[in-house]
Amino acid sequence: MATTVKLHTGVQMPIVGLGTWKSPPGKVAEAVKAAIAAGYRHIDGAFVYQNETEVGEGVNAMIKEGVVNREDLFIVSKLWCTFHKKSLVRKAFEKTLNDLKLDYLDLYLVHWPVGFKNSEELFPLDCNGEVITDDTHFLETWEGMEELVDAGLTKAIGISNFNKEQIEAILNKPGLKHKPANNQVECHPYLTQEKLINYCHSQGISVTAYSPLGSPDRPWAKPEDPSLLEDPSIKAIAEKHSKTPAQILIRFHIQRNVIVIPKSITPARIQENFQVFDFELSEEEMKTILGFNRNWRVCPMQWGTKHKDYPFHAEF
Repeated sequence: MATTVKLHTGVQMPIVGLGTWKSPPGKVAEAVKAAIAAGYRHIDGAFVYQNETEVGEGVNAMIKEGVVNREDLFIVSKLWCTFHKKSLVRKAFEKTLNDLKLDYLDLYLVHWPVGFKNSEELFPLDCNGEVITDDTHFLETWEGMEELVDAGLTKAIGISNFNKEQIEAILNKPGLKHKPANNQVECHPYLTQEKLINYCHSQGISVTAYSPLGSPDRPWAKPEDPSLLEDPSIKAIAEKHSKTPAQILIRFHIQRNVIVIPKSITPARIQENFQVFDFELSEEEMKTILGFNRNWRVCPMQWGTKHKDYPFHAEF
């Protein structure tokens, strides 16, 4: 069974989970089933991925078959930006819960600190192609999130893509009832996030790394973009341990006590990505990998750079 990271709520969160961003409907239910069969107990999803019904099918099939109980699983989803008004948070959460056909979530995150106009569109754009914002602030959104915990709908709440200043704003919020249990951010050797991770850990906030393999299948990839899985130095470390580059990239996070959610829909890769508990990177190798940092983002969120709460103008 996978090792875990203890949240400040006392709950153990499995350190390796299955990512489902860009997993197409029709494939993702099988991926979830393959992951649970391989030993995964943590599944990461989101409303905006538009595949939660299928994620739920995969989860519920494995529960029905007696492979796992619901209590064995750690299911994560995220509130999308068009539901940041406090009055909309529960409605959005319930849509996710209904799609997943579950009674509760283990962790629910605010997907981005930026609020968009509430609309049918996931990315409501104006005539200049700029995203249309709403007048909310994420502190208002957080109050809606806290109500979900109080109602017993989710065991824990957290954030995603928040910078240090934004996290501080929540922690210093007057009347704060529930502090964030987790901050999910992009993290890999080209974006090591050392300062942000150290800050979060110092505040008792766990960190989850998304796009740990550099998200090679991102729709906006350019031919000249760097490729982590093809990086000769990563390949050399992998050969030394008789492991794949992906396994090295996943192990890198585990040794930093960072939760990691590699995405795959291929059963063999799903299994391979979980076979990361039988070897260890040396201190020297960890240093080498940390040295690859170039502050390069797979997900720079270009459509939101003018938003008042855009998180990536800050150093961390």
